[in-house]
Amino acid sequence: MDEEKVKILYVSQEIDPFLAGNEIADLVKNVAQGVQENGKEIRVFMPRYGCINERRHQLHEVIRLSGMNLIVNDTDHPLIIKVASIPQAKMQVYFIDNEKFFKRKNTLCDDNNNLYEDNDERSIFFCRGVLETVKKLGWAPDVIHCNGWLTALMPMYVKKFYSNDPHFNESKIVFSVYNNGFENSLNEKLSDKLKFDGFSEADVKLLKNPTFENLCKTAINFSDGVVIAGNKVNKAVDKFVSECDKPVLNHANCEDAAKSYSEFYDLVLETNGALVD
Repeated sequence: MDEEKVKILYVSQEIDPFLAGNEIADLVKNVAQGVQENGKEIRVFMPRYGCINERRHQLHEVIRLSGMNLIVNDTDHPLIIKVASIPQAKMQVYFIDNEKFFKRKNTLCDDNNNLYEDNDERSIFFCRGVLETVKKLGWAPDVIHCNGWLTALMPMYVKKFYSNDPHFNESKIVFSVYNNGFENSLNEKLSDKLKFDGFSEADVKLLKNPTFENLCKTAINFSDGVVIAGNKVNKAVDKFVSECDKPVLNHANCEDAAKSYSEFYDLVLETNGALVD
């Protein structure tokens, strides 16, 4: 009987070819494809932004997975799941969709390059939407790899909100740090919205000022491994990573990225990492 494959869940704020031409989108597609070819089982998720051409990319709704509602800040929001294939990579990508959060034609900023005021709730909805969909798939990931600051709340949700859920209670979390920061901060009420979901004051202390730096630090605190995936990443975050007692992979040193990432996931699975309080 064959040994069961290690399961890797990739969660990314963008993936090529649906959003092309940037560091995160290209890297996630290439790494996920390579890791799959190296023998691991993968699932890939991203938001279904309004700028994605559904006809060209042949997205279609997965009726059996759709139909759930998620509560964000005491308000119900319907969750729609769509899927499309990347034929050349032999991969499927699942999309988290919701008319209020993702219908707009831009991704994370408006036409004037200002962050959307509701990016905090979009992040909560996306992270929870991925986890609820994975549960409905009946698929328990060994490693959840988060890419982009929109996914920065995912480690905290897995380790706290879903800590007793059999789908995730043994999942390890990897968070990739990119050079994709933003100025100013997300909505200042983010920490209160997270406390509505049961997070403690200690859990959300850094997010009382939800800057890019503090989002990354929070994600790292609740992760089991960290990847330095971008060039010239935020200096404070880079220093924070260097001082954390967790496995770290520097992507710049990866001659064979797929092999390096695959081995890194194995290392993280073997390491009993402790959460930072």
